[in-house]
Amino acid sequence: MRRRLLAVLMVLMGAAALLLCVPLADAYARGRTEHLLLQRRSEAVRFADLAERMRTDADRAELSAEIGRYAQLYGAGVVVVDTTGTPVARAGARADAAAGAVEDRDRALTGRSTDRLPTLRPWGPGGVVLAEPVGRDERVSGAVLMALPTDTARRDVAVRWALIGAGALAAFTAAALVAAGITRWLLRPVLDLDRAVEGLAAGSLRARAVSAAGPPELRRLRLHFNAMAEAMADSIGRQRDFVADASHQLRNPLATLVLQLENVEPYVAPGPGLAEHARALDEAERLEELLDGLLALARVESGTAELREQDVAAAVRDRVRAWAPVFTGAGLELGCACPPEGLRARALPDAAGRVLDALLDNAVKFVPAGGRVEVDVTREDDDTVLVRVRDDGPGVPPEQQDVLLRRFGRSPDHQNVRGSGLGLAIAEEIARISGGRLDVAGNQPRGLLTELRLPPA
Repeated sequence: MRRRLLAVLMVLMGAAALLLCVPLADAYARGRTEHLLLQRRSEAVRFADLAERMRTDADRAELSAEIGRYAQLYGAGVVVVDTTGTPVARAGARADAAAGAVEDRDRALTGRSTDRLPTLRPWGPGGVVLAEPVGRDERVSGAVLMALPTDTARRDVAVRWALIGAGALAAFTAAALVAAGITRWLLRPVLDLDRAVEGLAAGSLRARAVSAAGPPELRRLRLHFNAMAEAMADSIGRQRDFVADASHQLRNPLATLVLQLENVEPYVAPGPGLAEHARALDEAERLEELLDGLLALARVESGTAELREQDVAAAVRDRVRAWAPVFTGAGLELGCACPPEGLRARALPDAAGRVLDALLDNAVKFVPAGGRVEVDVTREDDDTVLVRVRDDGPGVPPEQQDVLLRRFGRSPDHQNVRGSGLGLAIAEEIARISGGRLDVAGNQPRGLLTELRLPPA
């Protein structure tokens, strides 16, 4: 947006500079041409008066001397002709051979002086022709033709055009600096709001717009946005606090209930009552796991921890070593392909280990004995750190894979497997707050593939 706004302002200022400079430069060129015409025409009139008074050889010699000195001084060509076009006196370059000389001579012989010259530009014309009749009205007895060089006049035009161009460039530069400052002043609060919105979208409820610059409308928008963000953060905070407090407060009576159920068990007679007692105890323990998951999810969503740089490969190797006995006890094979070091990411503390715990816990629950689970860590082209967990278990149909990352989401085929349904939801939330993501897809030829992407350090 800043580039587009600057581009529009630059185009407008450039057009304004051109609209001012071009007419000014053209006006000076025309004025300098008119000045040259008036200056040289007065001298042509003087030569015409001398030619009109010419009666004797002495007069002819005086005229020739005058036009000779003039031609030598200005580098011009002067020729005086009679009514038939025959030269009477000549000095310097051949004025009657210059371009347009015949038309100017014929016009002068009819009693009309040259009243307009071609407008002089730095690139030309290199010379002009000026004609003045000798005599007046019906007493025209000849004409004076002057071929005038325009080097000095064109140099004056070039210098003045250069000054006009330099002034226009200086004015455009100053206007561009002012436009850049105005653009920065206008867009600074917009960019600040954009960063704050991006922070809120990423889950940082403490993100606020802090820029006090900009026009009054944007300053009011900043105040309204911050008020909205405060209200939203307060509402979400109260909701999370309620979930965390409710989970924490229910754990004590639930633990007491589980203890009492266990204490009652010796007094329950064998038979249907004992089976019902066992199911009640299982449900109580399952409810305890559910409360633990809700409390963990509330803590993750609170986003109180800062993102830190960490070695993902080392964290994955540690968790694989910790889970290896569990997999061996379940009759599963756990493999790991991790580089020794160098795969660093910026995420929540121990994000890779916590997510991997949830993924490996699911693999132990759902992959049948004799199966294999592979864990590998790589770096993608954009420096994102990728952690893959793939298994050869029964997998999940494609239409049910999105459900796995939802809270309490479980595949219909696994409803009776022990668990709260919050493990992958918590893992996905950790990945999101860390600036990455968690994806679930089918493995080939069968099984489930889970990918954790974390931003580079």
